[in-house]
Amino acid sequence: MNLRLDKYLADFTELTRSQAKKEIREGRVQVNGETAKTGNDKVAFSDSILWDGREIRGQQYQYIMLNKPAGIVSSTADDRDETVVEYIRKHFPVGMESVLEHSQTPTFLAKDLFPVGRLDKDTEGLLILTNDGELAHRLLSPRHHVAKKYFVQLDKDLNTTDVEKMRDGVDIGEKRLTSPAVLEILAPREAFLTITEGKFHQVKRMFAKLGKAVTYLKRVEMGTLVLDESLAVGEWRFLAEEEIQNLASSG
Repeated sequence: MNLRLDKYLADFTELTRSQAKKEIREGRVQVNGETAKTGNDKVAFSDSILWDGREIRGQQYQYIMLNKPAGIVSSTADDRDETVVEYIRKHFPVGMESVLEHSQTPTFLAKDLFPVGRLDKDTEGLLILTNDGELAHRLLSPRHHVAKKYFVQLDKDLNTTDVEKMRDGVDIGEKRLTSPAVLEILAPREAFLTITEGKFHQVKRMFAKLGKAVTYLKRVEMGTLVLDESLAVGEWRFLAEEEIQNLASSG
């Protein structure tokens, strides 16, 4: 894929499009060792692009795994709370190790990143951020039934009847019962719950229907992607190519 040079710089640096054009006119941008003449020049992601001697590495699509902390919201903008996108930008690239080779690691985050689905403000765990709308649609589309697995802590003990009710579907006030869910009891008040839907506050509403309140919630899997155990809460990394390919075939 080829992009105009001024757009490439605007997409993968802090420059605006007009600022990028000015930098190019002033001879401060080199492409494959040659000083660029105009922002109309077409460049590829494989090209060597320098701005004031600094290499600018871009990617058409970026894919990020975040171990989301509680207290931030899963959106691109919010009037009251910090969003996951703002959080990622604030912490890029300090202390974050990418699984990509250095030569492939982008210099800047894409400006159009968004979270794939939502985690409640007080929920922790696996959240994917990308600018790949096609992949996001596949992961969120009801017809693909992409599984999402959560670790849950509750205020009351679980039992085998709860397992059966989750498997049969729960009435949470929607037109239909929830799709069959898999409840794995780990301890009297701890479990994994795997669902294939993404209704508003669904996990909390399902357990509430069983007479139990969720006291802690963490997503640990989405489709083929498993939360990296090496990521502390609040840490993130870029996905490996194999992880991206596997996600694309989820569901």
